Amino acid sequence: MHSQDLKKPDGRNLTLYSNQPIPEGITAPSPFADPQHANPHLRWHPLRGEWVTYAAFRQNRTYQPPPQYNPLAPMSDPQHPTEMPAGDYEIAVFDNRFPSLALESHDPPAVTVPTAPANGHCEVVVFTQDPNASLASLPLSRIELLLYVWGDRTQRIGSHQHIHYVLPFENRGAEVGVTLHHPHGQIYAYPFVPAVPARMLAQEREYFLQHGSSLLCDMARDEAADGKRVLYQDEHAIAFVPACARYPYEVWVMPTAPCKDFAALTPPQRAGLARALKTVLLKFEALWNRPFPYLMAWYQAPTDGAEHPETQLHAQFYPPYRTRDRLKYLAGTELAAGMFAMDVLPETTAYELQQVEIKLEEGGA
Repeated sequence: MHSQDLKKPDGRNLTLYSNQPIPEGITAPSPFADPQHANPHLRWHPLRGEWVTYAAFRQNRTYQPPPQYNPLAPMSDPQHPTEMPAGDYEIAVFDNRFPSLALESHDPPAVTVPTAPANGHCEVVVFTQDPNASLASLPLSRIELLLYVWGDRTQRIGSHQHIHYVLPFENRGAEVGVTLHHPHGQIYAYPFVPAVPARMLAQEREYFLQHGSSLLCDMARDEAADGKRVLYQDEHAIAFVPACARYPYEVWVMPTAPCKDFAALTPPQRAGLARALKTVLLKFEALWNRPFPYLMAWYQAPTDGAEHPETQLHAQFYPPYRTRDRLKYLAGTELAAGMFAMDVLPETTAYELQQVEIKLEEGGA
């Protein structure tokens, strides 16, 4: 893996990644000349026991621009700079211009609930220079590189004293609120362990103390033995619709052996995980023969320096559709009570995805 660190005119960082050496002389462009001076802050929600971040300047962020003004396309006209330089590289990561969290945050306002600086970090991860590609269409070598990039970013950001948790994710499709359709994801790095991974970590920790093994690895073993919901399995990775799925086409992807974060992946695990991930993405795309929207979130160990033998690196996919033409809207019991209600069995949707035939060989951007 090769990388090159650059600085944008407005002071933001840009890192280029590739499986091949990156030529020297690439310069980092920016649509903005001056720094943003972002200063988001946190407010405590007493009833939920969690932080909420506030960044009012994000109301002015780029929203669904026409293709000719794609800010994630490689720059071709110096008079109209984008976020991405022209040049021979595969993946780019840069500081988000409109962050919900910023390491330089300071002096939060005084209100009727506790407040704090939002001392985190937000990055954009551009998967390819091709605006018409998708993560599913990229070759396995690119997906392996992406897994490596997520590990490198986790180590770099997680080494900062304020950062306690690093979460890579991808929103795909207008149905889940995507404002830029060029293939990309984001990384949020938090100054605390957020509520959802904190609850999962607590369950994993309790299980580990009781059984001396990983909850997710044991779940994956049981799913593999059952077989009804497995979409992909090899020696190093597995993908399945969990028996406890809360979304009709929810899928989990993970290494089969204990692995706490991206940096801990062995080369065979990374290769297996790339094949599992691409299998799921291709099945989603081919299910209804059209682009398939989803939220893909990757959970890993906190960046607090502890060993965390209880936790397991894994992805969870949350697709918004419950049928070909019907979205799953969160209803009262889900938003108000936090208890999800499913209209279809996980075994049914798993069977649908199992029947989708794909070709896994490399191709695309």
